Amino acid sequence: MMFKHQIGILPEDVQHKLDIVVEGHGMLAEKLDNTGDELKEEIQKVNQRLTMVGANLSKKISAISADLTDHRADTEIHRKQYSIRESKD
Repeated sequence: MMFKHQIGILPEDVQHKLDIVVEGHGMLAEKLDNTGDELKEEIQKVNQRLTMVGANLSKKISAISADLTDHRADTEIHRKQYSIRESKD
């Protein structure tokens, strides 16, 4: 009688431990999914920031280019203030 009782306990104990492992696996899978979603959101934010920075840099570069073009087109104004000489060594 005692032997039957112990044999019955063993499968229950194994099943209980297996249930715990399965539950833990499910929790890990859910956590990985959540982490993946969070990463996607953060990457999307970084992409948006980079797009904004790129647009701002493009505007600044265009403004500098326009200033340089204006400067080159009208060097007479700058000759009175600035003088560039090449030294002959």
